[in-house]
Amino acid sequence: MTLGKVFAMRLILALVLGLFASVTGGALLAQEAPAPDAAVPEVTVPEAPVPEAAAPEAVTPQTTAPAPAQAEPVQIETGLGGHDMSPMGMYNQADVVVKSVMIGLAAAAIVTWIVLVAKWLQLTGARGRARRTLRLLEQSRSLSDASAALAGRSGAPALLVRAASDEIAASQDVLGQVDGEGVKERVASRMNRIEIAAGRRIGRGVGLLATIGSVGPFVGLFGTVWGIMNSFIGIAETQTTNLAVVAPGIAEALLATALGLVAAIPAVVIYNGFARAITGYRQLLGDVSASIGRLVSRDLDRIAVSMGQGR
Repeated sequence: MTLGKVFAMRLILALVLGLFASVTGGALLAQEAPAPDAAVPEVTVPEAPVPEAAAPEAVTPQTTAPAPAQAEPVQIETGLGGHDMSPMGMYNQADVVVKSVMIGLAAAAIVTWIVLVAKWLQLTGARGRARRTLRLLEQSRSLSDASAALAGRSGAPALLVRAASDEIAASQDVLGQVDGEGVKERVASRMNRIEIAAGRRIGRGVGLLATIGSVGPFVGLFGTVWGIMNSFIGIAETQTTNLAVVAPGIAEALLATALGLVAAIPAVVIYNGFARAITGYRQLLGDVSASIGRLVSRDLDRIAVSMGQGR
């Protein structure tokens, strides 16, 4: 039994070894067999350069594609550059209505500064004469002394003194015989008319500043509306909303508004300054009239006293 088992085991081992040898031998044959077939793809690899040759041709559209994008800003600049956007250039490109508005507003601005210079010189001289006359009246003891000191001088203060002297001379025959209140009233009436005339004369031309200050912005607004309307008409005709078409007309329109403000703002400021200065000048004339009235009253009292002593 033992020998038989040993023999059987050897037989089984021999079969296993034979089977393993046959399997490993087939595997080695399988590894050696594909070697000749693997050379076939190596032979076909050199034929693959066809897509690589097409690659340089595909590069050319990519390099030339950015060219239109670089040319587009140049076209926009040339469209805006065709218009002169300086103030004089916008004036030359505007239509007749907008040009008329601009010319009128520029003339109004010039008139404003002319009135400023003229009225400043006039007011300065008038206030100086009124102050000098007021100091002289305060130093005088009688109306005749003041008239002698102001002989040959011009201006509203000197006219006030002469008017009072003329009225006293015209009433000379009744002085001391009647109440002096009538003489004072007549003197005050004549001086009042001179004050009103002097105030009206000194304020001449200032009303023009008020007109320019109130009307100038509206005239400029009219030019703006007209220019914007022309811009929309241009958009409708060209059928485009390009900035090169819209911007020049709107700029011209806004220039009219700017000119309106340039004319109106200084006019309003200057008008307010002159209004205060004219009010102060009228107060000076009132002080001169009051000083003359005191001299007249003093002279009448002296005449009344002298007439009483003569009796």
